Amino acid sequence: MNGCSYDIRLKQNSSLMALASDKDEELYKATREDKISYAATYGEFLYQAGSWDYPGRVVFKIEKPYGQLTHMYTFIVTNMDMEPYQVIQFYYGRGKMENFIKEGKSGIDFAAVSSHSKVVNANRMRLHMLAYNLFNWFRRLVLPANMRKQQVDTIRLKLIKIAARAVRSARYITFKLCSSCPYKQEFYRTMENIHQLTVQLE
Repeated sequence: MNGCSYDIRLKQNSSLMALASDKDEELYKATREDKISYAATYGEFLYQAGSWDYPGRVVFKIEKPYGQLTHMYTFIVTNMDMEPYQVIQFYYGRGKMENFIKEGKSGIDFAAVSSHSKVVNANRMRLHMLAYNLFNWFRRLVLPANMRKQQVDTIRLKLIKIAARAVRSARYITFKLCSSCPYKQEFYRTMENIHQLTVQLE
């Protein structure tokens, strides 16, 4: 395609599934004795849709999710010279980056460029990027494990936008949460992790 590499997902259809049927049967046989564990297989074939001028290389992944009996299919048409599993990983990585951009737009307001000055908008974007990077460090280093995959808005709602009473003493500031706060254990664990990180940095 004009000297460019491409990696495009195809909508699942009966023709694609028929061309991948040998690998599908192979996966069924491989999981016959274990219907619980996750399993996956990869393959490729040449395929030409009705609107295409010539056949294209299609790589695919068939997976059996953990605890499920049905198979899931991913079909990618590409001209990239990589193994099928590498093409699939590349495609998933691109989608993951798109999710990061969406998170930044909704949680850190990346899209807010309200000034007529390009310089002002560029500097505002840099501040947003700094805030997003700081948040990612916060998420990775101090949040409890069950919250590390949650997005900015969710974490803000659970840990920051909550009612608490700050009690100051000579040496400490104590946060008193409502006894019915659903995320108080996550809040306490986050504060403990922040304290431990502070001690390590001293």
